[in-house]
Amino acid sequence: MLARQRQARIVDEVRRRGGVRVSDLTSLLDVSDMTVRRDLEELDRRGLVHKVHGGAVLATNSAEEPGFEAKSVRERPEKSALAVAAAGLVGPGQALAISAGTTTSALATALASIPDITVVTNSVRVAEAFTGTAGPARQTVVLTGGVRTPSDALVGPLADATIRSLHVDVLFLGVHGMDPVAGLTTPNLAEAETNRTFLGHAKKVIVVADHTKWRTVGLCTFGSLSAADVLVTDDGLDADARAALAETVGELIVAPVDGPDGQTPR
Repeated sequence: MLARQRQARIVDEVRRRGGVRVSDLTSLLDVSDMTVRRDLEELDRRGLVHKVHGGAVLATNSAEEPGFEAKSVRERPEKSALAVAAAGLVGPGQALAISAGTTTSALATALASIPDITVVTNSVRVAEAFTGTAGPARQTVVLTGGVRTPSDALVGPLADATIRSLHVDVLFLGVHGMDPVAGLTTPNLAEAETNRTFLGHAKKVIVVADHTKWRTVGLCTFGSLSAADVLVTDDGLDADARAALAETVGELIVAPVDGPDGQTPR
């Protein structure tokens, strides 16, 4: 297979799956690890994919907002690992806010077994994760209402007013990107404002973001990295990024990813 043919196949796989690992591509294309990495570097240079530690994801513009379904197939093992680690920080009786996103939706499923929690969310998907499971009773879910974005977040004046009327113990915040200069970002202006409102009404902020979010920059900044009291990420994040984040956030938690099905040690 010629280099251009191989690279075209890689782009097709990234578009179909949302992201690929180097190890997957070496098996698929029957080439060496070094060949795949050279191909990814070339595709990154041409703006066709975004090279990340251990693989590549779809290249996006700062204002491009993928839909929920498109994002839900990306980094599934990482999101499962983050969900288990973040859920371990919650105990009965707490009032939580959970922002919209595919990672926070995975977290909501992991939280369904914890009794006596109150959840405020601007995500129908998060709310459904509680009502659609056989979790314990005594869980209260407050859905903010608002205008729905392509990523299934509820935003706008109604959402913001609901959040401003409440005060929660912990905010779990998903992000489109995190960058040492740009901070926490999203491609949606209205969602940025709703996230800022969340940040102003929580005692503790826990950001949940897999390694592919590092140095991804959306259109609008809604908070600095230092706004995170805790950042939960996965072990795909490289050492330099870990060091930079450890100096900026209150606490860095790195969740191990234990395999393709996303099962992690408990």
